[in-house]
Formats: sequence, structure tokens, C-alpha cells
Amino acid sequence: MTLAFEQIVDTVMQLPPEQQDILADLLRGWRIEARRREIARDANDSLNAYRAGKFKAQSASTIINQLHESAEDK
Repeated sequence: MTLAFEQIVDTVMQLPPEQQDILADLLRGWRIEARRREIARDANDSLNAYRAGKFKAQSASTIINQLHESAEDK
């Protein structure tokens, strides 16, 4: 895979700057969409776990306090 990656980088470096910019925009957009799908999947998994009773409802202040405590432990 490294060789293929190096070949891709070499090829991209030979593109005119305008095409490099277009490619960079495409890659950025693809990464953003992939991250959005990942966040949506995680949210859906968490919601399903909550509905299945794997999580209990808690107040926002309780959760914030737990986050502060866990941050202090690190």
C-alpha cells in the first residue's frame, strides 16, 4: 500500500494547482461526510442502547459533574 500511496502523491504533485485544489476539496468533503455518517451511526447506537435499557436517564448536571471528575482523574 505504501508504494501505491507514494505513486498517488507523485501523481497529484504533477497536477496543475487548480486540479490539486479541486482534489483537496473533494477529499475534505468525503472526509466530512464519512465523519457525519460515523457520528450518526454512533448516535443511533447510543439511542438504541438507551431504548434497550442499557443506560439510565440522568440530569445534565449529574453528567457534567461526572465528566469533570473523569477529567480530573487524568
